[in-house]
Amino acid sequence: MPETTLADLAHEVRSKNAGPFWVTMELFMRDAAGYRVAADSVNERVIAALYHVDEGTIRIFRIPSLNVVKVSFPRPVSQGSLLDRDMHAGQHHVPLARVVVPAPPA
Repeated sequence: MPETTLADLAHEVRSKNAGPFWVTMELFMRDAAGYRVAADSVNERVIAALYHVDEGTIRIFRIPSLNVVKVSFPRPVSQGSLLDRDMHAGQHHVPLARVVVPAPPA
């Protein structure tokens, strides 16, 4: 049986800059069941492990009326600096999209 990922349950998983010092990722879930799985699965510990950031700096916003989970954390290097490998933070969402989660109840 194939594993279920957050990407499987979402319309879209994306990331972007939230200013030059923060990254924001958004999970737009297909329905309330998928939202519940995402809201329960995405927490500071998971994000810290995926992105190697301090749990205390992570902000998670759960918006059930829109089936959206939003995650923000400080960029490891400021946007456009010499070590910045993803200036627009457009690829930061990939590890989050690949997180294996329980399938929502049928």
